[in-house]
Amino acid sequence: MEGLPRLVTARLVLRAFVPADAAEMQRLAGDPAVAEDTLPPHPCADGVGATWIAGRRAAHDRGEETSFAIERAHDGAFIGAIGLVFEPRPGCARLDYWLGRPYWGRGYASEAAAAVVAHGFETLGLERIWAPRFRANEASGRVLEKVGLTHEGSRRQFAPECGRTDCLEQHGCLRWEYFARVAHCGRAGGESHAPREAKT
Repeated sequence: MEGLPRLVTARLVLRAFVPADAAEMQRLAGDPAVAEDTLPPHPCADGVGATWIAGRRAAHDRGEETSFAIERAHDGAFIGAIGLVFEPRPGCARLDYWLGRPYWGRGYASEAAAAVVAHGFETLGLERIWAPRFRANEASGRVLEKVGLTHEGSRRQFAPECGRTDCLEQHGCLRWEYFARVAHCGRAGGESHAPREAKT
C-alpha cells in the first residue's frame, strides 16, 4: 500500500495490512459478538480474511480509502482495523473501525481513533470526519465522543452488510472544531495518543 503512513501511538502501531494478518483477521471478525454491532465481513469462511485485505489494498490504490491494521506494540498482535473511507464530496470521510473481542474495554479503540482523526485533519487536510454506529453499540458512542466526534442525530437505515434494518446514530467533527479542541485541551483522546508518522 504505497504511500500509507505508519502511525505509532503510546501502545499501538497502525500500519498497512500484510498477508500474514489474514488468519487472525478472519478469526477475530468471525466472532458473532464483533459482527453484531460493527460491520466487518461475516460470516468468515475460509479465504475471507485474505479477500478482505486485498479489497482494502485495492481501495487504497484507487484513492477510495486509507485503512490500517491495528497492531499492539508490545507483542505485535493484530487486534483489529481502522480507516477513513473518502466520500465523493471533497474533504469528507467516514471513520470505520472494529476490534477483536479479546481487546475490548482497554482503551485501544479510542487510542487508534484519535490517531486516525488527527491524521485525517492534520495530514490529509480533511474538512469533515463522521462515523455511524448502531444505537445499541453504546461503547462505540463513547469512543467517538471521546475523540471529538459529536452526536449529530439518528436515522433508520437498512444495513446490507448484516441484512437488517436498524437505527443508526451519527457522529461528526468539522476541521475547525478539531483544531479548536486541540488548541484548548490537546488532541482528542489525550496527548499520549498523538501519533508519530513514518512512511512505509
